[in-house]
Amino acid sequence: MNVKKLLIAPLLAAAFLSFKPADKKIIVIDAGHGGQDSGATFDKDSEKKIVLDIASKIKEINNSQSKYEVVLTRADDSYPSISERTEKINSLNPEMVISLHMNRTPENETSRNGHEIFVQNSDASKNIADNISKKLGKCSISERNLHILRESKAPAVLVELGFINNTEDRKYLTSPKGQKEIAQKFVEFFNEQ
Repeated sequence: MNVKKLLIAPLLAAAFLSFKPADKKIIVIDAGHGGQDSGATFDKDSEKKIVLDIASKIKEINNSQSKYEVVLTRADDSYPSISERTEKINSLNPEMVISLHMNRTPENETSRNGHEIFVQNSDASKNIADNISKKLGKCSISERNLHILRESKAPAVLVELGFINNTEDRKYLTSPKGQKEIAQKFVEFFNEQ
């Protein structure tokens, strides 16, 4: 009898260890621009770097959460084309897509500040935008015919995090403290879904 127990115990342990829990639901964070496409710039600061830094912090902070897995459309200074981004997004079938960008106006310094959100023509996209706005602070939300919004099958929003040519926005969005605070607010939003 003891021999049977000794043989069965490892088999049960192996079966238990091979059980894989259900995969986490996916949220895609698209850090806009990249590679040769700097996006908006101001002196040495570029949109592509700021949004990648924030996207990376969102992923890092979210790693300790159990509800969602954050997938980035780019994790370095590469430039996947807009079509490549939406192909990747659609192949993942995520719960939502958040594309991060920075605003800029034509003048060198602007008094315009703060974020704004562009949405698809869907209730799900508008709901995501409303909830992000509650986390980041009330802002303008409007529909926009942008490739990532139009071609993503999942609910998607494009968030302009602030104006790169507004001194206060730029200082906050390039600071480690500001980037961490913004990333934390996104992760809090995910956990409330």
